[in-house]
Amino acid sequence: SRYGRGAQTEGDYLNCPLSEIQYQDFVKSLVSAERIELNSVDRGVDSGVDAGAKEYFEGCLPIEVLARRDQKALAFGPLRPVGLIDPRTGNRPHAIVQLRQDNLAGTLYNLVGFQTNLKFSEQRRVFRMIPGLELVEFLRYGQMHRNTFIYSPDLLDPTLQFRTRPDLLFAGQITGVEGYAGNIATGLLAGINAARILKGLLPVKAPRTTMLGSLTHYITNASPADYQPMKANFGILPPLETKAKMNKRQRAAMYSERALGEITKFAASTNEMKVSSQL
Repeated sequence: SRYGRGAQTEGDYLNCPLSEIQYQDFVKSLVSAERIELNSVDRGVDSGVDAGAKEYFEGCLPIEVLARRDQKALAFGPLRPVGLIDPRTGNRPHAIVQLRQDNLAGTLYNLVGFQTNLKFSEQRRVFRMIPGLELVEFLRYGQMHRNTFIYSPDLLDPTLQFRTRPDLLFAGQITGVEGYAGNIATGLLAGINAARILKGLLPVKAPRTTMLGSLTHYITNASPADYQPMKANFGILPPLETKAKMNKRQRAAMYSERALGEITKFAASTNEMKVSSQL
């Protein structure tokens, strides 16, 4: 069936609703399916990290790993049906699998939230259990990518300078920052500091109360024993000073207002230097 969540453009997504029984059968097959064996490097054994280190980034877990944690995990996660009503029944399905359109012709779709490390043959078998995909043709199978990042808590300062070589700066995913906005922002900070160093000025670090400041604080101060990449989120910001009760939206607005004030002052302080277009 073709229906979407509120603001989405009709036709961008195909939605495959699952009943409770269909969902339970799908999860049962998913958790018992064969997975590709990770080598010792990907498991952390030969990478200088303890062998017990986490194999997967928490923000991008394979769907079969998520399903193993709890039988209901997918229904409350990537398969949650909130805001979706089946027009044929008028009811909300137990779970939903969304397919995002991948080409203009509308002939190619990808499974939303289906990171996976299943063997290709198992992907064909298990994913064809999804209602509507029984006869689907797979043009590209899911594969896990390796997220390579440096040991920032030991190697970098909050200015993004390499501790033993201050004229070398790092930014982006290789530092342990996740997400487009975070990667772009750390690139901006590294660029500002590279220009300041060339001008003989002291490098700067972003205010701790801003998202950029909290991200750089995290990657340079996290516990090295269990260091994992981090996405921008309100949980890494310093607590608000107010004790007043507020809902989630009000709290987010206060975090944002505080950060905007601090980043405005930070930007003004760096304007003392005009960066040449040649840098």
